[in-house]
Amino acid sequence: MSKNVNRAVAAPEEITVQDVTKAYLRWHFANEIPHSFDRYLACSLLYALMPVLKKLYKDKDALQAAYQRQLLFFNTQLTWGGGVITGLMSSMEAERAREEYEGVEIAMTDDLMYNTKAGLMGALAGIGDAIDSGTVQYIFIAIAVPWAEQGNPLGALFPFICFATYQVAVGLFFARQSFAMGRSATSLMGSSGVQTAIDTLSVLGLFMMGILAGQYVKVSSSLAFEISGKPFVMQEILDKIIPGILPLTVVMGVYMFYNKKGLNVTKALLWLTLVLTVLAGIGIL
Repeated sequence: MSKNVNRAVAAPEEITVQDVTKAYLRWHFANEIPHSFDRYLACSLLYALMPVLKKLYKDKDALQAAYQRQLLFFNTQLTWGGGVITGLMSSMEAERAREEYEGVEIAMTDDLMYNTKAGLMGALAGIGDAIDSGTVQYIFIAIAVPWAEQGNPLGALFPFICFATYQVAVGLFFARQSFAMGRSATSLMGSSGVQTAIDTLSVLGLFMMGILAGQYVKVSSSLAFEISGKPFVMQEILDKIIPGILPLTVVMGVYMFYNKKGLNVTKALLWLTLVLTVLAGIGIL
């Protein structure tokens, strides 16, 4: 059923790339700040979209309805999920505002917009966490660790600055692209090419974490003994069998602890300290 056109209400303004850029930057820097247990990050998303919605809806009731529509439960990753959905919601709200103003049948319904968000926010959060938190940040850390070991302050600043810059740039790219593509962005994110890139980067992230563990987890055995007058040095024997077996054992032990007990870093550190102290005390390490 068509809505009546209210010509007394001003037409929605055009949403530009600059508006989407501003919306994403508001989302990026407000993320997690107005956190709500019943709505999670919806408050941050609404804060991001408020300037866009004010340009689109000149009627007070329509603006309030748009606020309520974007204030439903929302939770996703900062850049991949937040960037795509910020741009996509800007595009979909612009279409909804046009339909309301022209009085045509509403195709961009509340359910369609929320279902789009709900369908993307979990999937994109998994992708973003795997690539940003599981791969990219470790690449920056791996580059900077040698500087930190030498006492260079750049070793501490480099990963922070580079990762923060990367996240802003990637988030802005996704926001602008999804705004330009509209609803077709959802099919792109599910394409085989994107999935192949995600799988490749995930494998790269595993390699980077393995390199970090092998290079910077230092565990060796001090155990040495003689049999029939012939010396046996345990570390030399282990190096001949599998080089780096002790650091790998420690890393895998911590990993198994997290799998069983959850991501309790303090408890893991206490147990690791206790075990290593006992092994060192009896002369094994």
